[in-house]
Amino acid sequence: MARKPGSRSDITGPRLREAALRLFARQGYAAVSMRQIAAEIGVQAGALYLYTADKQSLLCDLMTDHLEALLMAWEAEALAGDAPSRLEQFARFHMRFHAERADEIFIAYNELRNLTPENFARVEALRKRYETALETILREGREAGALQLEDPKLAAMAIIAMLTGVNTWFREGGRLSRERVEDLYAGMVLRTAGARE
Repeated sequence: MARKPGSRSDITGPRLREAALRLFARQGYAAVSMRQIAAEIGVQAGALYLYTADKQSLLCDLMTDHLEALLMAWEAEALAGDAPSRLEQFARFHMRFHAERADEIFIAYNELRNLTPENFARVEALRKRYETALETILREGREAGALQLEDPKLAAMAIIAMLTGVNTWFREGGRLSRERVEDLYAGMVLRTAGARE
């Protein structure tokens, strides 16, 4: 199908992704049709297939783009110090990175069930890389005696869940500032991992 007169691929493609992200986060992947996404950006439904193979591919691409950006940003962090210091850096990084990405987080954690097995494997591999980065900090801290925890893998999952949960309730202008929440959560993460005071 021909592009709408005046449309541009460098504009329509990103608008498609933004609209899909917003609609999937608000209504859920299963409830959103390609026609709804097309209507949201003002193109014919058939035009969407110039930018994505199908709705499943779109969902997977949104998830993988988010996780690849997360990994790239994390790998750019200049970690320094002992395991407790690196653990605190991880906690603060995770909260800062996700602070403005509520829709991405919602989709990344709540729409996994809607991925095909192949796409799930692709997304899961990226998630595991990030989880392993935290698990490595925890394991090294335990081995050095700086962190007191029984199971670094379980602790990593619990910490990520705790940090990711901030986005479900935090609102600017509330009782606590973002900076104060970050300080409090960083302290809770260290205590969860048994960091010695």
